[in-house]
Amino acid sequence: VMKANKYPFYFIALGLISLLFGLLCGLLAGFQYVIPDFIKETLPFHAVRPLHTFFVISWILLSAIGGIYFYIKNANQSLIKWHFWLSFFTGIGIVISHLSKNFAGKEYLEFPSYFYFPIVLGWILFGIHYYKTMLPSFKNWPVYYWMWATGIVFMIYHFTEAHLWMLPYFRENFIQNIALQWKSGGSYVGSWNMLVYGTALFVMSKISGDESYAVSKKAFFFYFLGLTNLMFGWAHHIYIVPTAPWIRYFAYGISMTEWIILFSIIYDWKKSLSTAKKTEFSLAYKLMMMAGFWVFWNIVLALLLSIPAINLFTHGTHITVAHSMGTTIGINTLILLSSIAYILEITNPLDTRSRKNIQIGIKIFHSSFLLFWITLLLLGAKKGYWTFFNPTISFGKFQESLHWIYTLFTLFGIGILIGLYMIVFEFLKKLRSVSKNNIEV
Repeated sequence: VMKANKYPFYFIALGLISLLFGLLCGLLAGFQYVIPDFIKETLPFHAVRPLHTFFVISWILLSAIGGIYFYIKNANQSLIKWHFWLSFFTGIGIVISHLSKNFAGKEYLEFPSYFYFPIVLGWILFGIHYYKTMLPSFKNWPVYYWMWATGIVFMIYHFTEAHLWMLPYFRENFIQNIALQWKSGGSYVGSWNMLVYGTALFVMSKISGDESYAVSKKAFFFYFLGLTNLMFGWAHHIYIVPTAPWIRYFAYGISMTEWIILFSIIYDWKKSLSTAKKTEFSLAYKLMMMAGFWVFWNIVLALLLSIPAINLFTHGTHITVAHSMGTTIGINTLILLSSIAYILEITNPLDTRSRKNIQIGIKIFHSSFLLFWITLLLLGAKKGYWTFFNPTISFGKFQESLHWIYTLFTLFGIGILIGLYMIVFEFLKKLRSVSKNNIEV
């Protein structure tokens, strides 16, 4: 029995706070669709959107890192501490640069490019710590350790790749520049998926108390397939950039495969769990099953989007947003919330009142999110139709015709916010008492 180090909990708490801010910025952006002049002077849409993206990505990364630090024992306390404060102050700097409308970066990484250095330093510290702690047991690694190990390395690699535009060689060649930007963006998401899906497999193994799956051939096959996706699946992002045809066909084939196996893993796990385990970790189990539901629907959508003829109509519409929301909220966020619920269930079990609040929060969140997702698909379909079949109607007129859908979209967004806020506040209260009381694990 050892005292729990506080810093993994700090990472998770900072991640949850980022999620709260991310939701708030998303809601403000939604309001601006409905009331175009809403806070336009202080926080225009072009400032709210990057903030929303930054906070949501921070939530995914910080809570995944916090979970991994918690799950690997014999952690080096001072390295984690350095990593935490580096992340904290870099984050503050990025938020300040967004608020002062300093967007000197690229899409999704709009912050000034000099922030590249502290961010990469943080990942390098994380990598050193991970490999130093884990390498002695290298020969017997279950699949989730492999996923984390590669996720960290590829995060550093693709984050660097996303900043190659700072070099004149890339900056001065437009096609190369845009292809590289979209490629690195796709692979960057693949890298954090490695951390998140690894966390899903870890939590599933621990809840079931059965490691056999995590060392099975099927799990490793899935891992290598995910790795191939990470390295090559990005190419479906650049169908519309003039690149060699074989790159497109290759990407098309690969992007069809990845999630089907994740879905089968969650499905097998559900079948194998005893009722006792489901009750003992009821919250973590419920959240993981919801992630499974979204994996399924996102597979359906992603497979459709990967078909070039459909991609032509949907590219740059709200259907793409539905796909990314389905992944970030439906899959990543639910897996990470399940991981946090599992950590709390083993360190500081939730009392009945907290549990009840969380259950209500989950219901509000999930029903709102489902409606929100359908609304996005509807918006995207209308945009695709307008672009190709209704060119006589002006953009302004077209936008006006969508007003009622934007209103629904914002209302469902409020529902997502209320539901997730209820869950997150309960989690934060529990995390506070865990780190304050230095609970033993």
